[in-house]
Amino acid sequence: MLSYLDELYAHQEWADAEHWRAFAAHPAALEDKAIRERLHHIHLVQHGFLWVTSPTRPEFVFKKLEDFPSMADLKKYGQEGLWHLNEFVKSLDPARAEVIIDVPWFRPPAKISIRQALTQAAMHSHYHRGQNATRLRELGGVPPLTDFIAWLHKGQPPAQWD
Repeated sequence: MLSYLDELYAHQEWADAEHWRAFAAHPAALEDKAIRERLHHIHLVQHGFLWVTSPTRPEFVFKKLEDFPSMADLKKYGQEGLWHLNEFVKSLDPARAEVIIDVPWFRPPAKISIRQALTQAAMHSHYHRGQNATRLRELGGVPPLTDFIAWLHKGQPPAQWD
């Protein structure tokens, strides 16, 4: 099962990078309020799930979109979170993956395994990438094909952020 999470997280980083590159190729996208807010939300949630699944939890810092002076700063935040998530997933052993945790932003807190939390985080990002792809097309841009099967067909390339 953990090899599946490895693949899921490698795909997620690749897909996020593909979207960032597509937005950069169509500058109106990075000025669009909906895309900006969703990019912030995607990366904030990724950091949140990293925090909630980590064995040592420092205080979670809830960053607002306004905390990022530029979209480049938000992109860097996203890259850092994905790097840490990938490293965490690679180091996760099967027993630890099944430990039940509390997801505190639900009332009452959701009690799920670390494996399930990591799956949710990746699926959540996938959902919002789809919304951003639709919005990019509405703005006249061309959304990248980031389906999991497309990534597999391309030989599972690593993320290219620039």
